Amino acid sequence: MVSPLWVGLPTDSTMLGHHRFAAAGEKYIRALVEAAGVTPVLLPSLQPPLPAAPWLDRLQGLLLTGAVSNIEPHLYAGPPSWPGNRHDPARDANALSLLYEALARDLPVLAICRGFQELNVALGGSLHPRVHEVPGLGDHREDPQAAVQVQYGPAHAVQLSEGGWLASWAGAPTATVNSVHGQGIDRLADGLRVEAIAADGLIEAARSTAHRFVLGVQWHPEWRVADNRFYHSIFHAFGDACRRNSLTADRS
Repeated sequence: MVSPLWVGLPTDSTMLGHHRFAAAGEKYIRALVEAAGVTPVLLPSLQPPLPAAPWLDRLQGLLLTGAVSNIEPHLYAGPPSWPGNRHDPARDANALSLLYEALARDLPVLAICRGFQELNVALGGSLHPRVHEVPGLGDHREDPQAAVQVQYGPAHAVQLSEGGWLASWAGAPTATVNSVHGQGIDRLADGLRVEAIAADGLIEAARSTAHRFVLGVQWHPEWRVADNRFYHSIFHAFGDACRRNSLTADRS
């Protein structure tokens, strides 16, 4: 009998009614099952964070999801926050703790939207807190009044780096992606190589040059992953990396 491949997802700490819940979007969970072929494990975000090592001893990969909250600016020496900017310090603390440990172990990591920003911050990069206010950059946010299928529908093209992973999986030099984010990459962390860039120059994807599989994307490939060959290929490649990691662990 083949053992399942467990992939951890740091959760958001969110209030539902009068109580706090650990939550993760079902679209990420389904994409892991349907496109990556792995078993998702939701990891609670508490303060102080629980030790990362005991979890990662049992996991074959880590998925950092998007979220409605933004990373607190003090974590990347950014400007002060502003009223109404949603933060989740428990998510920040737990996701970064898990990420540091996963990187040290060379565990496969797929980082999406907020997760990509967490990856950049963890490795020493910085963020634009409000991309739409940066001269020369466009507005990458969704229309809050639009239906969800419009919000997550095709928004703009990205240029894929020649010879990169994404260009290989797409089979083309460009791809069309959705765009549902207010923060974005400012200074790319050392050790990350650009994989995709938007027409306005905003970095939309990057991978680590020091790890076997560490990839961050600013868009949401989990959205209707079965209907988009390019999105599906990203999750499938992540699942393959987790399977390779499991085989390596079994031999050690």
